[in-house]
Amino acid sequence: MAHKYKILAVDDNSISLATIEQILRDKYEVIPLNSGVRALQYLKKNQPDLILLDVRMASKDGVETLREIREMENGKDIPVIMLTSQNDKHTVLESLMLGAENYILKPFDIQDLHERIENALKKF
Repeated sequence: MAHKYKILAVDDNSISLATIEQILRDKYEVIPLNSGVRALQYLKKNQPDLILLDVRMASKDGVETLREIREMENGKDIPVIMLTSQNDKHTVLESLMLGAENYILKPFDIQDLHERIENALKKF
């Protein structure tokens, strides 16, 4: 059996998280987590190949989570794609400055999501 890339999907909306998991599970190993705090805990012991990170989350938003991921020794080089319904330039720029690979607006096109994931995984 071929190696499946491991994708950490972080979103506090259970419907969005289930949708992402359903869309990607045939091609990737998806680890769904419902908070930035849980994602950071997961990253202390595990190394995914890519992270899909929602921007708007309770307790710790995606930008704050990304900032902390980049401060972790094993989090510096993981490709991160931000997923959000929020389209303000400040958030986009801040995410990109913190090293986000890409930024996808919800509701997203399934084919577009697959292409952006493939492109991000090719780079490393």
